[in-house]
Amino acid sequence: MISKPPTHHHVQFVNVTEDQAGQRIDNFLCALKKGVPKSRMYRAIRKGEIRIDKRRISQEYRIKADDNIRIPPLNISNKIYLNTVSKLLIQQLNKSIIFEDDNLLVLDKPAGLAVHAGSDIPQGVIEALRIIRNELHYLELVHRLDRGTSGCLLIAKNRKTLINLQQQLIENDVNKHYLTLLRGGWTGHNISIEQPLISNITSLGQRIVKVDTRGKYAKTVFMPRQRFPQAQLTEALLHTGRTHQLRVHAAYIDHPVAGDYKYGQHSANKNMEKFGLKRLFLHAWKVRIKYPDTNHRIMLKAPLPTTLKNVLNELENKHNF
Repeated sequence: MISKPPTHHHVQFVNVTEDQAGQRIDNFLCALKKGVPKSRMYRAIRKGEIRIDKRRISQEYRIKADDNIRIPPLNISNKIYLNTVSKLLIQQLNKSIIFEDDNLLVLDKPAGLAVHAGSDIPQGVIEALRIIRNELHYLELVHRLDRGTSGCLLIAKNRKTLINLQQQLIENDVNKHYLTLLRGGWTGHNISIEQPLISNITSLGQRIVKVDTRGKYAKTVFMPRQRFPQAQLTEALLHTGRTHQLRVHAAYIDHPVAGDYKYGQHSANKNMEKFGLKRLFLHAWKVRIKYPDTNHRIMLKAPLPTTLKNVLNELENKHNF
């Protein structure tokens, strides 16, 4: 079944509850106003159309209990969205669960699935899970993964867990290890990149991130694991969690992620298709967190997908590319 999102023609005022507190204003509004293009939401924030207690705020402002949010009339997309889940997606998501208890659900997210719905995406992982697991009264994304990225995706089953894990992310207390195939190779060992990143939304609503001194601090450590001619399988440890951080830092050192058509090299990516690479070679391999209830460190792990293992096997078998 499909539905159309509601249309709002008047200024709205929303009071933030205790359960809602702590979220970024842009994330809160995107969840509240489904169907509104992100570019329109960000523009409303920048222009001061969206205010809290009559004050202008930035898109990174974290809402507090009792905040009074003014929301102007926003153009709602006519794009339809799904309110049922296909049998294939149900099977896919159920098979992707790698950890679950009363507080936390962890998926090995398949590549190609968006984590949430958008103006051009009728249904994401979180919307599908809320339908599939309708016995659960609370499901919220702890963090995000790009649509083309596979691997560990953390979903909180209560507000306390969400706040705890997001605070760990803010304090850079979560170890996030990725596996990626970088174009080109270096003869040395680890490379540590500390370059600030700034994010911009284009007129078409696309997010572009680049290294810029005006940006936020970001640190990525690249660790070669398996070398091939002109490429290498690399483990990347993210000390911070900026949008597109790994991809932009990799491109900055002239070793872009294979299959990355946004920040990488078109000709090189087309060449990698000869080895069976049909997606971004980026996988959220391991996440180490402090478990909210016990404060003990636990490691969550998603094995490298077979499709990416097959690419590595092809690279090993062929030396001229």
